[in-house]
Amino acid sequence: MVARSMEPLDLEGLMRTYGNDVLRTAYLYVKDIHFAEDIFQEVFLKVNNRYEGFRGDCAIRTWLLQITINTCKDYLKSAWNQRVETTDEFGTQQVLEEGYEKIENKEDNQVVKDAVMELPAKYKEVVLCVYYQEMSIEEAAYVLKIASGTVKSRLNRARQKIKNSLERRVSYEETRRE
Repeated sequence: MVARSMEPLDLEGLMRTYGNDVLRTAYLYVKDIHFAEDIFQEVFLKVNNRYEGFRGDCAIRTWLLQITINTCKDYLKSAWNQRVETTDEFGTQQVLEEGYEKIENKEDNQVVKDAVMELPAKYKEVVLCVYYQEMSIEEAAYVLKIASGTVKSRLNRARQKIKNSLERRVSYEETRRE
């Protein structure tokens, strides 16, 4: 557990330090840069309003990502979102290129990302937390409000689903070339 110091909130510092993580996580959930930016703003408004209630049970980054994920889930469940269809392909490509510059050195990584994004939500969220946000199993469990064992089993199932998806794509590409 991380002990919280009683320092005043430095919202600007938090945004500089963790803003990319918040924006990237929001984008991976909602798949639209404009909505991700709206969620980014909403997350930091919530942080500003709730900082006094932060108990320090986890790292500040973990707390921020928990708020981000919950805000994204609320957005995805909203009636407005279910009626709107987004088509921001240019912004989507730009975020992927800029946000994951370290990862996207090879074209193959896009195929893996596509396979991750096609996963059912419960598998995708553990993959995003553990691999993209580099959380420990315990941090992911805390953020997602599930048991550590559940995180581990969902990661294993997600890996298997990704493997199957990639194998199907390879088979399809080989068949298409023939």
